[in-house]
Amino acid sequence: MPSISIVIPNYNMAGTIGICLEAALASEYDDFEVIVVDDNSSDNSVDIIKEFPCRLICLYENAGASKARNIGAQNSTGDIIFFTDADCLLQKDTLSAARRIISKEGDIVLGGTYTVEPFDKDFFSRFQSVSINYSETKNTADPDYIATHAMAIHSRTFKESNGFPEDFLPMLEDVEFSHRMKGAGKRLVMNPDIKVQHVFNFSFSRSLKNAFKKSRYWIIYSLSNKDLTADSGCASSELKFNVLSFFVTLLLLASWAVFQQPLSLYLIPLTLTLNIALSRKLIMAFYRENGTVFAILSLLYWIVVYPVPVCAGGISGLISALLKK
Repeated sequence: MPSISIVIPNYNMAGTIGICLEAALASEYDDFEVIVVDDNSSDNSVDIIKEFPCRLICLYENAGASKARNIGAQNSTGDIIFFTDADCLLQKDTLSAARRIISKEGDIVLGGTYTVEPFDKDFFSRFQSVSINYSETKNTADPDYIATHAMAIHSRTFKESNGFPEDFLPMLEDVEFSHRMKGAGKRLVMNPDIKVQHVFNFSFSRSLKNAFKKSRYWIIYSLSNKDLTADSGCASSELKFNVLSFFVTLLLLASWAVFQQPLSLYLIPLTLTLNIALSRKLIMAFYRENGTVFAILSLLYWIVVYPVPVCAGGISGLISALLKK
């Protein structure tokens, strides 16, 4: 069986790196190593990492997750590199599944996703975990990108690729890498058997901030990549139509307030119905995993609240992209 190197970048993740390493080291696989690259953390992450039988590489200045991953990969000895994050918990069979699929599929970039059940059980973490699992696995044959929370690739292929971009946005380096690998003729494969459990620790405000941040950088990247309308994982067609529906509903309400035309009010239920119809598979995922009450609350959050930070982040990203021109 091929050996596997698990590469984990860490920056101030003392709250989760311990359980991350516990899960990684509990893998039911015969030949693997764990490499943690600490990106000059200012918390006690390094002290925690030193308690585990893994290889620790410490950077002397904060360089970003891309460089940390690249350095970890350069220092790896495995035939396969498995990238994950310091707030992700590998399942016991994750490495075995990755080896099995890569052995069958050949020289691919293999991706996995979050378990539908997050480590923390609050509403906002559950909402996030289910929605990401759904959006990342709905197109397994030809995904737009592979996320670094669960990415496996032949070591030689990665080392010949120049790795993740180090002079880039604060996030989405895995999207850029995936698109570059696709352009080089490599096949991306998403397999829902490759799972990691994510530690979100989401509150209402953290959920909104996350949506804003992701939307901002997705817009910046998508404008430069000319794929703004692509159905791309977390930047799914459902999310984009949900935001459009929110905008249209606001415009119809404003139109009714100004012109007092009943037609504006009549069109609002039609817009919402169409939005729900297009998001029906996501809504069913909410229901299937956590029941009726959770599905209803998630639907309300999805169509009433979530579009606000996504819109705000998108506008922020658009302004930033225009100013750079």
